[in-house]
Amino acid sequence: MISSQVIKSSIDELYGITKVELGVFDLDGMAVASTFGCEGISKDLITNFAAASADSQVIGREHLLKVRDEGEAVYVLIARGEGEGVYMIGKLAVCQLQNLIIAYKERLDCNSFFQNLLLDNLLLVDVYNRARRLHIEASARRVIMILETENGKDGAAAELLRGMFSARWGDYITAVDERNVVLVKAMEAGEGYEEVEHTAQVIVDMMNTEAMMNVKVGYGTIVNELKDLSKSFKEAKMALEVGRIFYAEKRVNAYNTLGIGRLIYQLPVNLCKIFIEEIFGGRTAADFDEETLTTIYKFFDNNLNVSETARQLFVHRNTLVYRIEKLEKATGLDVRTFDDALTFKIALMVVSYMKHLESLEF
Repeated sequence: MISSQVIKSSIDELYGITKVELGVFDLDGMAVASTFGCEGISKDLITNFAAASADSQVIGREHLLKVRDEGEAVYVLIARGEGEGVYMIGKLAVCQLQNLIIAYKERLDCNSFFQNLLLDNLLLVDVYNRARRLHIEASARRVIMILETENGKDGAAAELLRGMFSARWGDYITAVDERNVVLVKAMEAGEGYEEVEHTAQVIVDMMNTEAMMNVKVGYGTIVNELKDLSKSFKEAKMALEVGRIFYAEKRVNAYNTLGIGRLIYQLPVNLCKIFIEEIFGGRTAADFDEETLTTIYKFFDNNLNVSETARQLFVHRNTLVYRIEKLEKATGLDVRTFDDALTFKIALMVVSYMKHLESLEF
């Protein structure tokens, strides 16, 4: 059923407009939400009315009406006041609550559908049958975006996303675990990855400024069929994972821009170990001092430009050359040449991947 907060908000809005007191009770006579004190309301009054066949009853200043879901009474609403208009306000409140129940159930159905679709728990025939029943277009351009939140903040993140995106525009929000919120984003004709990247950046910025949440977003490739969303979902998950290992400074990672990181992530562990042994021998990346590693990373950032790297590190050009030659003696790789620089860069990324795998074992 819909939450008591939603019901309270609904009847408070009606009370603010009509000034008719409204109260909603469950079938056991317990108050769910009310704009007035419920101490004088007898539980027997509620339960007896709930068991009766009539849909409405008037007792003094109180009009009792049933709120139904698929023909079955689920709540009793009391509208309190004088005059003929009180009953009509009560009927209006009942209609609003019944519409809320329908909308909530449809949202739950959509949520369950997309969860099972993304996790490959549906047969192909079920995908299209359920999509037709839920009025979800089967052939449309969509992309999966996964929002990785801090522990326990997925609910708040999901609500913020629902304020930004709506099923009316073809966007759906769901979750498959307690840390990740999934956005099924509809794409307009002519829109591509530039628009997806912009949307992801807007989400990250909004979460940071509005909710003070440090989040990351990963997204997959754009697909044209509903049945292919699970593929985009797996790609978005990989984008987050690869980004966490190799591109920790980035807040948004796209599957189609993971580059070498994606290749390394899919390599067998034994092959990674052999490669590291060939490059570093008995050493590891940890054996290099912080100064050397910082120098090399900055050198890579500046596209192997010695002069610019020396300027940014505030060192003499000869000092930088000395550090590079020191690394060459230790590894046999001259990172001033493209091939050796590429080899060393890949080796460092493989080391990061191996560290990640080791952390998963503990």
